[in-house]
Amino acid sequence: MASERPLPYERRMTDIPQARDRSREFDIVLWGATGFTGRLVADYLVRNYVGGETGLRLALAGRNEAKVRDVASEIGAADLPILVGDSFDAASLDEMTSRTTVLISTVGPYAKYGAEVVAACVRNGTDYCDLTGETQFVRAMIDAHEDEARKTGARIVHCCGYDSIPSDLGTLMVQEGFKQRHGKYASQVKMAAVDMRGGMSGGTVASMMNILDELKENPGLRKVLGNPYALNPAGMRGPDKGDQNGARYDADLGTWTGPFLMAAINTRVVRRSQALFGQPWGGEFRYSEVMGTGKGPKGLSRAVSLAGGIMAFMVSLAIPFTRPFVEKRLPSPGEGPSAEARARGRFRSNFVALGDGQSLRGHVSDQRDPGYGSTAVMLSE
Repeated sequence: MASERPLPYERRMTDIPQARDRSREFDIVLWGATGFTGRLVADYLVRNYVGGETGLRLALAGRNEAKVRDVASEIGAADLPILVGDSFDAASLDEMTSRTTVLISTVGPYAKYGAEVVAACVRNGTDYCDLTGETQFVRAMIDAHEDEARKTGARIVHCCGYDSIPSDLGTLMVQEGFKQRHGKYASQVKMAAVDMRGGMSGGTVASMMNILDELKENPGLRKVLGNPYALNPAGMRGPDKGDQNGARYDADLGTWTGPFLMAAINTRVVRRSQALFGQPWGGEFRYSEVMGTGKGPKGLSRAVSLAGGIMAFMVSLAIPFTRPFVEKRLPSPGEGPSAEARARGRFRSNFVALGDGQSLRGHVSDQRDPGYGSTAVMLSE
């Protein structure tokens, strides 16, 4: 339904390339179709958009042609076009990205395998989206390609799954609602992940490990990862400090809270969006994310256990002696939760917008595994 009043950022839409014609061979190329999440995205796109009235022109792409064809057959789309490329071969990536309007990438860790793909999309004016939650990678791509992307018209959009769509659009939702109700935007938004059930895939584990490895090689990355405004344009900062590490009670959210692992990327994305919109919510706008653990003694106990468990987990991965033991108990790349486990998944993120003694609440939720079932839908859409 169209809005009856202009959105706060509508005046900036002239900065964004408008819809293209369909002169290219494909509408979408899915790069990484043989990975765990790539298969889910391919299946979703085929079931909902390939054939029929939509007529989506989709191609699947990967490094190994035989494996990509196996995926196409498994999802009932053996006749889909198959493209072959290599994450480190610029010529193959240019050939692939020049043939499509949009490239979806599910090939991670992105800091390890994603840079040349983004560069190829920028060179060829091809729109791009991915699932990265790697702050240092997003910052590096902005620094390397923003100027050229503006010239070629390529729209490069990172973090298009559970990291960080619920956070980004959930914040926009409560801000728009707050202004409708109170005539102005809230000065602060808080998010609590209060109900989350889902599995972890080997790709997520590999990304976490790669970040730790990068930190060993380049300790200076700590400044990027620890900066709450790491993704903002230069000079656009605000009052937010680091993400919550311990346990505390939040009266605004009405729950005991502990640290939320995804806050490290989600909060940076929300702050960047507000900056790119021209800071309509004000230069002193604050945003935070936590894990909600409930009320009373049980909620406190869960919050303390969560904070301690996350700390112990990260320390065990950082110590060379204990890391191999932890890795053996985690899924390998290409592995992830079963279809039955994904069907049992769900998530709910609660938001509260606050300003001048007034508040407004909202939530974003889904009855799918957040990191895979929901993420496949978000990235595809």
